[in-house]
Amino acid sequence: QVQLVESGGGLVQPGGSLRLSCAASGSIFSISVMGWYRQAPGEQRDLVALITSGGSTNYAESVKGRFTISRDNAKNTVYLQMNSLKPEDTAVYYCNVVGRGSIPGTTFRSWGQGTQITVSS
Repeated sequence: QVQLVESGGGLVQPGGSLRLSCAASGSIFSISVMGWYRQAPGEQRDLVALITSGGSTNYAESVKGRFTISRDNAKNTVYLQMNSLKPEDTAVYYCNVVGRGSIPGTTFRSWGQGTQITVSS
């Protein structure tokens, strides 16, 4: 199986910054895309940002210019640098990784455990 371990969540003030990390391990042959989703109370889980193995990125309009997604392919780790945080960024953030499994012909889509981000004074 492929396991994702997230870290870096917490409480920050509006305008502050936070950096999330997500490390993938397990039966991984290759990773095609890594992304971050978030889910606020009473809301659906929405894509925040993604990055392909080739380095292409995509961001939700609400976070463009404030958040930056990056990766370290050698470490199978994806990061989310969050700047100029707003109260509306408050949510549980989930890492998601898609790729090919070590078993030939298999693919995987794995989720992290979720980490709470609270932006409040």
